[in-house]
Amino acid sequence: MNILCIGGGPAGLYFALLMKQQSPAHHVTVLERNRPFDTFGWGVVLSDQTLANLQAADAATAGLIGDAFNHWDDIEVFFKGKSVRSGGHGFCGIGRKRLLNILQDRCLQVGVELVFEADVQDDQEAAAKYGADLVVASDGLNSRIRTRYAATYQPDIDLRQCRFVWLGTHKKFDAFTFAFEQTEHGWFQAHAYQFDADTSTFIVETPEAVWKAHGLDQMEQPEAIAFCERLFGKYLDGNALISNATHLRGSANWIRFPRVICNTWVHRESIAGKQVPIVLMGDAAHTAHFSIGSGTKLALEDAIDLANEFATGLPIGEVLTHYEARRSVEVLKIQNAARNSTEWFENVTRYTGMQIEQFAYSLLTRSQRISHENLRLRDAQWLEGYESWLAGGKAAVPPMLTPFTLRGLTLKNRIVVSPMATYSAVDGVPQDFLLVHLGARALGGAAMVMVEMTSPTPEGRITPGCTGLWNDDQQAAFTRIVQFVHGSSSAKIGMQLGHSGPKGSTRVGWEGTDEPLEAGNWPLLAASPLAYGKQNQTPSALSRAEMDAMTAAFADSARRAAACGFDWLELHCAHGYLLASFISPITNQRSDDYGGSLANRCRYPLEVFAALRAVWPADRPMSVRISAHDWAPGGTTPDDAIEIARLFKAAGCDLIDVSSGQTTRAAKPVYGRMYQTPFSDRIRNEVGIATMAVGAISEADHANSIIAAGRADLCAIARPHLADPAWTLHAAAQLSPVAAAHTDWPVQYWSGRDQMLREIGKQKQMQAALEATRKATAGEEEG
Repeated sequence: MNILCIGGGPAGLYFALLMKQQSPAHHVTVLERNRPFDTFGWGVVLSDQTLANLQAADAATAGLIGDAFNHWDDIEVFFKGKSVRSGGHGFCGIGRKRLLNILQDRCLQVGVELVFEADVQDDQEAAAKYGADLVVASDGLNSRIRTRYAATYQPDIDLRQCRFVWLGTHKKFDAFTFAFEQTEHGWFQAHAYQFDADTSTFIVETPEAVWKAHGLDQMEQPEAIAFCERLFGKYLDGNALISNATHLRGSANWIRFPRVICNTWVHRESIAGKQVPIVLMGDAAHTAHFSIGSGTKLALEDAIDLANEFATGLPIGEVLTHYEARRSVEVLKIQNAARNSTEWFENVTRYTGMQIEQFAYSLLTRSQRISHENLRLRDAQWLEGYESWLAGGKAAVPPMLTPFTLRGLTLKNRIVVSPMATYSAVDGVPQDFLLVHLGARALGGAAMVMVEMTSPTPEGRITPGCTGLWNDDQQAAFTRIVQFVHGSSSAKIGMQLGHSGPKGSTRVGWEGTDEPLEAGNWPLLAASPLAYGKQNQTPSALSRAEMDAMTAAFADSARRAAACGFDWLELHCAHGYLLASFISPITNQRSDDYGGSLANRCRYPLEVFAALRAVWPADRPMSVRISAHDWAPGGTTPDDAIEIARLFKAAGCDLIDVSSGQTTRAAKPVYGRMYQTPFSDRIRNEVGIATMAVGAISEADHANSIIAAGRADLCAIARPHLADPAWTLHAAAQLSPVAAAHTDWPVQYWSGRDQMLREIGKQKQMQAALEATRKATAGEEEG
């Protein structure tokens, strides 16, 4: 092939090198607009893992790069006059110019044609000149090629909120250093690391509002650099900060990071009588924020992946399809982590109320890619010290096993069994199945088990199999469950009250989620007469009188829950149910005092909450579950969730149970590991209220990371508890013998074993009787 790489950065050079080595018959040309030794960056960072990838792809080049690297293991965080240092992180720094020169030399050694000072204005003209069969668009962040074929590539460019400047210094940092300094207008942070024998990169970053408040937008480079030297002087030991972009005037060297995502990476154009693929690579295709140091990593790994695809010998169309499919997924993983990291630095003020120990832990785990146990692998001694600090100076234990107190209630650990619909009630009365379900999990080590959403009225149930709490029979059945949990375990038990609203009168889960009943439907109520879906019935808008009656019904259920002995009460204001239908602008189109502004939309849910708080015992906690993000255009946003949480906090709410979505069938959540935790993090640390994180938290490592970083106070876990009722006990035992010692397995399990076995026996007897009845009546009525 004739291969043309437009742009001589790491992606274009490395791909050219690999392809020429793969087949000397290829004619490979790299066109670069700068001279060989021109570059405007300082040092770049690669992880040990990326170095291993380079070694596998081309050992000779990897050896040269490795010899030029400055390697370090430690990260040091400076905050409020103190510092925390941890090790085992495994990073390498190399000057960008040095890296490019190594790649350039290697390209020349194997016969790649390098053309410098070639500023390509027309990629088609260049492709025709060189007879290209393949064009690699490696022309960087401001790619002309990406812009020219934007209709194909469909780029999404998001300018982030901070301004940053890329500087250097001759101060030699022996650790990757994060330094935070507060000014009268806000916080600045520096990212510093050594990349050669006598030079370090020194990036200064701050939110744009803070940048402008200091007048940096009006300063020329020398004045702005002098400002940074004064601000971070204690870390520089008298060394100056240096710019290598002196050609820029004013504040042009302070930029906002552009996050680039492209929907498609391959464009085809007819050039000189043939179809020529034009393939994005490196920053032209994607960017990842410098705070996770992955831009160069992604560029090099793009090159490796595409070269490996060509090595398969498949037709070029299949090669490019496989390249785009695989790399787009890998890049998305990094970009999701980079987004979390970027937002952490954009919102440093959110975490400045923490002590440095937790502040540093939060920083280290900000991307959610580095977990609690991963930190133990890196620096076990430091992590054990942090666990001891988190436990109040006591023996180190996993964070998820530390106790938690709200009002007069103390939970033995931070794990909660999520409310999960079991569809096992009869006329709203919980049956033995729910006793066994909750009882088994109470014996399994969790601090608290939550009852599924329970309705204050018959019409408020989601399905005919859902629980209710409006009569004495239901109250008696729940009392029996509460007494079992309290008598046989040290777990607490919570009641979640909610009304289905527009999502009611549907089938049980295994017959079709949110699908209407085939017969026997009951009328629905909502904030506005809007059906949840085309197949769902249209609810009636709640009138003022109906609102008063509904509030009274909720309060009556809360009194009954207190009489049952429940330790905790939660009001369900999420997922498109009745109270959520008031909060979301998608489902609330009212023109009275309960519609319009966010404060108005929250008015009725707050009225219900106040009525419950008035009758619920003062020493027992109350929480509210909210949808922190509707994941749909025009719906509630994470910014709205902050205000919603503030309103409930002012009303006396003790904790926000942070969920998201399910408000509308049009929702498109972005799923992933712990994907809702950032919402919890933000609410907890901006509003100053306890939170419970929920959603794709499936490992003890996840829970430990969330609790230790202060992203939530409790973790609600559902599916793992379905697979293993003793998930918490088993997780504790797997963590360490010390962790296992902090559970009360013998007390929980053995004292309740006989009673649990009796209950299971009763359940089996009941199931046998039902089966016999079914067989006897099979001829009368199917199903």
